[in-house]
Amino acid sequence: MTNDTVDYAYLVDNAMRTVVRDVLRQVQRVGLPGQHHFFISFRTDHPNTQISETLRSKYPHEITIVLQHQFWDLFVAEDHFKVSLSFNNVPEKLVVPFAALTGFADPSTKFGLQFHHEQNEPIEEPTMPISAATSLAAAAAADAEAPKEGAEIIALDAFRKNKK
Repeated sequence: MTNDTVDYAYLVDNAMRTVVRDVLRQVQRVGLPGQHHFFISFRTDHPNTQISETLRSKYPHEITIVLQHQFWDLFVAEDHFKVSLSFNNVPEKLVVPFAALTGFADPSTKFGLQFHHEQNEPIEEPTMPISAATSLAAAAAADAEAPKEGAEIIALDAFRKNKK
């Protein structure tokens, strides 16, 4: 993008990452309220993502995790969060940079966010449409409730100029 334009897509993505960070900080302080639970998709190949080699080999590019009943040690920093989850009864510690996020959804409120590019990276088209990410979330979270139909997803594609 040239210096004579405002990169609104980057600004909105950055603001949405702040929303996720603030929500996770609230959960860190007081736990998940009511029926809230989160599907969080992120790039496993992001240089600052820390996951086991077992998970990385199974999900080399992207994974969707569920924060609902069984997660531990949630810690939220300015640029990343840490959480422990169980995958097939094996505990795993994850470190997820907010820059690696590709999606966030709270099916209990039909709320969702889709991220289009990493912080400080050029804008690229998403590699996976939200419907595919939702399918991945359902497959990755067999024990969790699947996302509800008609979830509200905020996407920026409608506001972008065509790239030709």
